[in-house]
Amino acid sequence: MNKYHQILNKIITKGKHQDNKKGKITDLKNQVLELKPIDLLELFEGHAVAKKKLKDELSLFMAGERSTEKYREIGVSWWDYCGPILVNSYPTYLEKLPKLIDKINQEKRPSKNYVLYLGANDTESNQQPCLSLIQFQKENDKLILSAYQRSSDANLGLPSDIYHLYLISKKIDLKLKSITLFLANVHIYENNLDLTKQLLAGESVKFNLNVG
Repeated sequence: MNKYHQILNKIITKGKHQDNKKGKITDLKNQVLELKPIDLLELFEGHAVAKKKLKDELSLFMAGERSTEKYREIGVSWWDYCGPILVNSYPTYLEKLPKLIDKINQEKRPSKNYVLYLGANDTESNQQPCLSLIQFQKENDKLILSAYQRSSDANLGLPSDIYHLYLISKKIDLKLKSITLFLANVHIYENNLDLTKQLLAGESVKFNLNVG
């Protein structure tokens, strides 16, 4: 069982049940998921991740594209519920990433923690980023990438965020040592619970999108 599947299994076996505005969930709080390159390979080879869509989506985020129509043009429809414009969402913050990446690649200072913050308090938003912080550190000429997530949909959001972080790490001129996610709340929606059990049993499944 790879590390991602271990998290899914732990949510099912040890998670707490609660209701939120999107529906009933089973959740765990304050989990740590450390992924080395071999773990990422196992995840991406054994789990259906929309790699091209996520790559194109990240490019639009980093370009600061806020029009949901532009995302539909690359086959990404999961932002449609936000309306025509993404307000104070991922593009607002990830458009700062290219300059930060350039700075990291130019300096590569092991004593400096390079950080990108996503989201702001008391700010109108139709989709507050679930990924709240990305930190880049250099250790022995290798990249350690850390990320904090305030909320994580374990079935759809978490694999997608991991793939985005992997793509971001590839833009740094350092060999990747690890990607570590600090998951403040990681959860499975009730309508995906049986599907998650089927996935862990080795079956091919398609999860339901929960938005709102």
